[in-house]
Amino acid sequence: MELRQVRYFVAVAEELHFGRAAERLHIVQPTVSQQIRRLERELGLKLFDRTTRTVTLTAAGHAFLAHAHAVLEAERSALEAMAALHAEQESTLRIGTTTGLGLRLDAVLTALTERAPQLMVELVSAPRAARLQQVRDGELDAAFVRGADAHSPGLELLPLWRDTLVAALPAGHPLAARPHVALSGLAGLPLRIAPRDTNPYLVDTVVGACRAAGFEPVMGAAFTTDQDTLAAIATGRPSWTVYYASQARVQPAPRISFRPFAAPAPDVRTYLAVRPHSPSRRLAALMDACNSLQQAEDPGDEG
Repeated sequence: MELRQVRYFVAVAEELHFGRAAERLHIVQPTVSQQIRRLERELGLKLFDRTTRTVTLTAAGHAFLAHAHAVLEAERSALEAMAALHAEQESTLRIGTTTGLGLRLDAVLTALTERAPQLMVELVSAPRAARLQQVRDGELDAAFVRGADAHSPGLELLPLWRDTLVAALPAGHPLAARPHVALSGLAGLPLRIAPRDTNPYLVDTVVGACRAAGFEPVMGAAFTTDQDTLAAIATGRPSWTVYYASQARVQPAPRISFRPFAAPAPDVRTYLAVRPHSPSRRLAALMDACNSLQQAEDPGDEG
């Protein structure tokens, strides 16, 4: 049984005339007659009594009419529900985020609101691999990621901004009193940073900068959570870590000093991961908002 056959049946049952039913359906009468006959054959019952002058419903036709109306009502409800869902999806931008975006994310959302005030934004925090997979699967419209794989199958990585790194030191350490911290001055302090397998881009950037400054960093206990690591740096054996400058400016950290590195300061590129060839008004608004930050003064640079 096809929906169009049910639709044709209801039209004939209401008009009690094949010609008027065909006009109402904007099709030719033979098509209506043919589909009704097929429906009757499938049901094994005669739905209409036809003469050259009249068309009337049989007892089976009367019984089937109530069910046919229910089928068409279910179709209408399903279409309305899907249309509402489509409208909601069209008005909702789902973005995967990462820790440390800080003022960057605030600036993007502000610019996005100015450009597309009707958009609802849903932020999803997840590990890097999960974020990228959710973009591939269409569960996210886009995701911010730092660093970039040489190959990221099924995705396009659009370069955005570079995030400058700053040093996080105990507030009482002599280096914390300086306007800038030379990396070489940190050679004797343990570095607390994420394990490489969880954040290879950050670790490689920082370790590479240390080596360029002439020393191999002494690795301390691994970075855990922001608050736990900063508390350990502030109260325990002197050590240091790095923060993105945009995050450091909004990170509550009593007894911690965030100091810019002396040039050249290490930094990490941020990208926007999207599906190739997936244009949408939502995504275009997000890209426009991100591009506006690149053209404006960098909110994350310090020193």
